[in-house]
Amino acid sequence: MIEIYIYWISTTLLSSLYLASAILYMVKREWVRQALADLGYPANLMPLLIAVKILAVVAILWRINVSLSDLAYAGMLYHLLLSAFAHINARKPSGALPAFICLALLVTSFVTQNAAREVPSPYVQVTSAQLVTPK
Repeated sequence: MIEIYIYWISTTLLSSLYLASAILYMVKREWVRQALADLGYPANLMPLLIAVKILAVVAILWRINVSLSDLAYAGMLYHLLLSAFAHINARKPSGALPAFICLALLVTSFVTQNAAREVPSPYVQVTSAQLVTPK
């Protein structure tokens, strides 16, 4: 029962942070363009990031298809890792903090999703089995 609460709290926080980021990208366009340029990314990446962030949240929350939801989790994982490392590489480690917080929420949400959802993800069982299996 506690896993269900953990799943929904972590998923809600993760989704809120992702949606807030997408809204920030839309509202403060010039500031975001400059921030992306400071990290070494092209400014024309911004519309794609907005769309991907919103679609990832939709795929996880609505969970129309388990495979699509798992793909959204994987995409978010790569995005957050790249974001954290880009900030660290640009010598702005404080900018990596939101990415690390989202990574913790992402892992928590992914690992506890089978407790809260009717159709289980086959990848969570594999992950859990690897964590429990003695070596």
